[in-house]
Amino acid sequence: MSDIQKKIEGQIAQNAVILYMKGSKDAPRCGFSAQVVSILNHYGVDYTTVDVLSDPEIRQGIKDYSQWPTLPQLYVKGSFIGGCDICTEMHTNGELGEILGKDTES
Repeated sequence: MSDIQKKIEGQIAQNAVILYMKGSKDAPRCGFSAQVVSILNHYGVDYTTVDVLSDPEIRQGIKDYSQWPTLPQLYVKGSFIGGCDICTEMHTNGELGEILGKDTES
């Protein structure tokens, strides 16, 4: 495993909810990242973001790590959840709230 893969693995292990995205939760730099930030904010969960635009190694490394070609990418309790479309669908049908341990009506 490469150093960048070890770094990503450590970040995912250390954060219950982590979003690899373009920009930050305070200033998303793409619409897809903004959508997932909005969903996470809806649930009021504590989460960490990693700005892939500030680190090209992470930007490619997370794609290799998950074997998922697009960003953003959401991980919850060490498990890869998906990108914007999957997160949006899971939010709509209530699955994401269950995974996050939040009432879907919150």
